[in-house]
Amino acid sequence: MSGPPIIPFDWQRIWLGDAPPLFLLEIVFRTAVIFVWLLLLLQLTGKRGLAQLSALELVIVIALGSAAGDPLFYPEVPLLHAMLALALVVGFQRVLAGLVVRSERVETFMEGQPVELVRDGVFSVAALERANLSREDLFEKLRFEGVMQLGEVRRAYFEQDGDLSVFRHDTDPPPGLPVVPPWDLEPPTVLNPDLPQQGFVACLDCGRVQQVSGLLVGCVCGGKAGWTVATADPLATAEAEKDRQAALWSAP
Repeated sequence: MSGPPIIPFDWQRIWLGDAPPLFLLEIVFRTAVIFVWLLLLLQLTGKRGLAQLSALELVIVIALGSAAGDPLFYPEVPLLHAMLALALVVGFQRVLAGLVVRSERVETFMEGQPVELVRDGVFSVAALERANLSREDLFEKLRFEGVMQLGEVRRAYFEQDGDLSVFRHDTDPPPGLPVVPPWDLEPPTVLNPDLPQQGFVACLDCGRVQQVSGLLVGCVCGGKAGWTVATADPLATAEAEKDRQAALWSAP
């Protein structure tokens, strides 16, 4: 390795490096120039580029960060070179944004397509895989929408920007698979398949609801997780179960 030996705890090298102290003022100037230039360029990306980021916009952010970082404190990087690179990145973004508006194929390639995750209280495992979501991710997003059980959901779509669009029954939703409380805190009770059951049950693998009177059979989805009680109000059901348990403990 060539060059002078490194002296440990050389405060001049640690704090200032090889540059003279006056270079600190140049860093201030460089940062101000690049900051103002970025503000001007970001006005061209539109407000959507500053909120939810698509794949294209994420690439733009990474490219802008890389192009804007070096000229801030590397004296060998001219400001005009960095400003040209930043302008080209934003220009490419504007061209691609125009193509997305004009071409359905380009829009699908760049931003993907919405994915239907839930239909009439039943969620699709294959759709979750396409959306790169787990069952717990779906349930968490549904809870943010105020959904307590899947029977409330007529349709749920995973949109191109990563949001979940939920269409619910207006009144009196049918019973469904409970998503509250979160299963990590309180997993639903798995019904014993060797005992006869009465009423509505929900598949733990897909949320499909069946009315049974007798022994349980396998779900059409082929899942192995089993069944749990389908309910219209999981919180009320949980409170009723707590009251029942309390009554059993207090009984003589």
